[in-house]
Amino acid sequence: MLAIVLQCSNNSTADIQQKTEKLFQKQLKKNNIRNAFLSVYSPSRSINWNFAAGTFQTGQKVTADHPFLTASIGKTFTATAIAQLAEQGSLNFNDPVNMYLPNSIMHGLHVFNGLDYSAEITIAHLLQHTSGLPDYFEGKTIDGSANVMELLFSEPDKLWKPVETIEFAKQKMEPLFVPGNGYNYTDTEYVLLGLIVEKMSGTNLHNYFEEHFFKPLNMNHTSMHLQSEPLEKTPKLSEAFAGDFEVSTIKSLSADWAGGGLVSTGNDLIKFQHALFSGKIISAETLQAMQNWTPETRGMEYGFGLRKIAFRKLFPTLPDLTIIGHSGSTGSFMFYCPELDVYLAGTLNQTEEVKESVVLMVKVLSFILNIS
Repeated sequence: MLAIVLQCSNNSTADIQQKTEKLFQKQLKKNNIRNAFLSVYSPSRSINWNFAAGTFQTGQKVTADHPFLTASIGKTFTATAIAQLAEQGSLNFNDPVNMYLPNSIMHGLHVFNGLDYSAEITIAHLLQHTSGLPDYFEGKTIDGSANVMELLFSEPDKLWKPVETIEFAKQKMEPLFVPGNGYNYTDTEYVLLGLIVEKMSGTNLHNYFEEHFFKPLNMNHTSMHLQSEPLEKTPKLSEAFAGDFEVSTIKSLSADWAGGGLVSTGNDLIKFQHALFSGKIISAETLQAMQNWTPETRGMEYGFGLRKIAFRKLFPTLPDLTIIGHSGSTGSFMFYCPELDVYLAGTLNQTEEVKESVVLMVKVLSFILNIS
């Protein structure tokens, strides 16, 4: 339950900026949050705020120019790449996945209760987490052995290839339901989508992102972690933590790839989100198709690489606002609030504070709601 008490009165934009910065700085009072980033943008409200606080373990201060791990925010990029290919006529959302992936990947991909449903999985199923495939990252293995999330820490120097993660899921895990008959959030699906993007575009996923997103949108400080370099010279990656364990330097994060392997800044993420919602990279019709919502959990629904959060459904006393975008396991977030025309992006760089990142967005938008 998200219990938040909000006491707001009408304020000027300058007042709200100060309140937002004070709220942001308060995050650093938590012992487990070592650094944090928050960018807030609204073209209609003339808001363009960037906050960064905290230090590296060396004592060096972080700035808004230091990039951070975006984690599962990368799913929105992969889904948007699929949407672009759909607009070009290279594929359709309802196409079976086996039209685009080789038998070496498809064979035995989805065997449930003794029946093989691999040929019934569609691209839409993968986008919406309704395929029934297990999650190689955090799912349970058949024999109780470590999943990939656990292997990140026990084998931090391992460089994962996309096909390895798929094979891991096939050999170590079991599907959860027949395709289309449930919801299960899984990175396995997004690795498959990344492979489809590569197959249909004829280039590596990181090259596709660079040519279709980073360059056109001047996202000069964004790259695929362990795969590519940003377009311009960029300060070093900020440190992300899982409890007390610093994770941003381990090579095993390569397992994330199409499900969340991006490094970016708050400003760059907002450039992407603004372009997505203003029709610059896909049409309004295709964006609407991506907002084909299925229930995820209380107050949350999932579309095609997009998550919608309805604040009042989270807790009845919250403002009647929604945000659409994505969040990540490091406390990262990239959302748009259509009611207020406000974009939010940033991170708390701490896996233990994912819920707190939602609380932060609720409070910031509540402040903005009361600008006089």
